[in-house]
Amino acid sequence: MKKKSSIYKIVSWIKKIIIYLFIFQLLYILLIKWINPPITFTQISSVLRGDGLKRDYVSIKNISYQAGLAMIASEDQAFVDHNGFDWKSIKKAIAYNKRKPNRIRGASTISQQVAKNVFLWQGRSWVRKGLEVYFTFMIETLYSKKRILELYLNVAEMGRGVFGIEAAAQKNFHKKAKNLSRAEAAMVAACMPNPKKYSVKPLSRFVANKYPWVLRQMNNLESDADVHQLLKQ
Repeated sequence: MKKKSSIYKIVSWIKKIIIYLFIFQLLYILLIKWINPPITFTQISSVLRGDGLKRDYVSIKNISYQAGLAMIASEDQAFVDHNGFDWKSIKKAIAYNKRKPNRIRGASTISQQVAKNVFLWQGRSWVRKGLEVYFTFMIETLYSKKRILELYLNVAEMGRGVFGIEAAAQKNFHKKAKNLSRAEAAMVAACMPNPKKYSVKPLSRFVANKYPWVLRQMNNLESDADVHQLLKQ
């Protein structure tokens, strides 16, 4: 009887912990709808590995229109249209990864990257991916597209130990994010596939080759009424 009683208590405690964790994460998601995250797992990892932490959260009103346009053009051109997941890109990535298993291609949307960067940790485990799906669904349900983009522009790593467009603008161009030119914004966006590897200053070959492509995509997207509406101040 004592053994059964002990097992019952353990199960009961586990249930309580799960309920408390669920309530906590739900409250945290709601809180981040209005305030920026005090710290993220990725930022903590940056400090622990010796890359430091350079960041300066700013309102989207203090971020260049060009920066938002560049990130959408480079990272997620269907951002204004999808519900958090770009299924066409996912299918293409799956097909590509089957053909070339040693060269993994991702298909993460800006919403998925916000879910990962704000609430989770880096990695490719199925557990993390499953949680990413959950948090992506939640922020797409509870947040506006403008808020999701604002979070992305503030928490994404845009250089070794550099988080957010304001810190990236200061580091690379010694100016505020609201003053970034079209070409400068395109350069920062071009480094996003691997900002610890590809740099703006000094200009890496990858960024030098990619940022003209980003500029062309910006020109194409700028005529989209939904994109213009999202980015206007």
